[in-house]
Amino acid sequence: MTTTDPQPPGTTPPPPRRGLSVRARITASVALLVTLALAGAGLIVYAVELGRVDAATTREMEQELDEFSRLRTEGIDPETRAPYDVEGLLLTFLRRNVPDDDELLVAWVDGRPRAQFPEDPLVTSARFGNAVRDLAVRGGTTYLDTAEGEVRITSQPVRQDTATGTTEGALLVVSYLDEDRAELRSTMRTYTIVAGLLALLVTLVAAWQSGRLLAPLTRLRQATGAVSATDLSARLPESGNDDISALTRNFNDMLARLEQAFTDQRQFLDDAGHELRTPLTIIGGHLELLDESDPAEVEQTRRLALDEVDRMSRLVGDLILLAKHDRPDFLTLEEVDVDTLTEDILAKASALAERDWHLDEATPGTWRLDPQRVTQAMLQLCDNAAGHTAPGDRIAIGSATVDGTLRLWVRDTGPGVPAEDRDRIFERFARGAETGSGDRPGLGLGLAIVSAIATAHGGTVTVEDARPGARFTITLPARTEGEAWPAS
Repeated sequence: MTTTDPQPPGTTPPPPRRGLSVRARITASVALLVTLALAGAGLIVYAVELGRVDAATTREMEQELDEFSRLRTEGIDPETRAPYDVEGLLLTFLRRNVPDDDELLVAWVDGRPRAQFPEDPLVTSARFGNAVRDLAVRGGTTYLDTAEGEVRITSQPVRQDTATGTTEGALLVVSYLDEDRAELRSTMRTYTIVAGLLALLVTLVAAWQSGRLLAPLTRLRQATGAVSATDLSARLPESGNDDISALTRNFNDMLARLEQAFTDQRQFLDDAGHELRTPLTIIGGHLELLDESDPAEVEQTRRLALDEVDRMSRLVGDLILLAKHDRPDFLTLEEVDVDTLTEDILAKASALAERDWHLDEATPGTWRLDPQRVTQAMLQLCDNAAGHTAPGDRIAIGSATVDGTLRLWVRDTGPGVPAEDRDRIFERFARGAETGSGDRPGLGLGLAIVSAIATAHGGTVTVEDARPGARFTITLPARTEGEAWPAS
């Protein structure tokens, strides 16, 4: 009886594997290609060498015939000083020449063999006689299958007319083709064995190497099977600098981003639920204890409920804005006069609270941005500054271009932001110390909205010590029309 491991929560069982694995297909492909390459090379070598052997045989036969032609040209026996007759010419040639191992020289006179060198029973066979009888008269080449294999027979006729009659003869050069071909076939058998062993070795190496190279993919497949909505902590070991290693790093980065996204989502839902639960609890508690016969208490409870509903409405609006900040339609871009925008922001901010509102600087020129979103972010920074200062404290606004970037800032003379809180305060629902005018504490989303607007423009928001107070700076890069934006 066998059991299977249960699937992780939130995952579906993978479909059954069908067919060969990638490793098997790669190995089979390499084996097939190597086999075809070696087989093709062997066939080409065999064809070339077979042609070379036949050409060498032809040259050897032509050499014998050339020597015989030179002897006929001489025409005189150096010993007797008399002209050669047909038989004497052929016998003299046989005495003077030693054939190769795969050759046989035959002196053919008046339709029968008169001499041969070396001795071979083939010459006296009827099949040989029938094959060369006409060939000895007309010359040429023919082939004959024998027990020793195929032979090639070339004839050089010679004829002599005398007073007593006509004598016909021929020099027959017989070549045993299978001797050289047998050597070639033996060499090719050796090649076949060696090529087979090499193909097997290459196949084994390909199987090992493909398994080693595909090991990260195997781990990747296993890791993807282990990933679920509740567990994104799986990571793959990274090593090397090849494409698969790059894929492994990208996969790990993707898991890290997904894990962070899920973590942020859960934290966001937890925080939002917590923030919404508080006003609902307050409203419910007061409604349960409400004395309907007391008009003053009813009016007080009504004001309190409306106030909490307003706070929840602002919270939901802020949450919706943060959820939309990475959408393409979040920004409406246009060319904006920066100095006019800065002065308008100062005019709007001066109505937020009784503070000493001041313009540090307004840079001239235009910049491509969303004026409403930038104004919203700057007013949020002004409201944050007003919440941490007292009446009469200075809050200054300014803009400047530095190193090809636009910088918009809000500074105040309040208590400042502790160094350990300067990164945390831009997170959702994060709050700093409640100091200043004593206004109702914020929802903890204002600076997160500022950060989202800056990020949508491809910029950043930072805070630094202004001595005294704090200085919040939004930095926006230069953009041209048609260029992709981070929020797109």
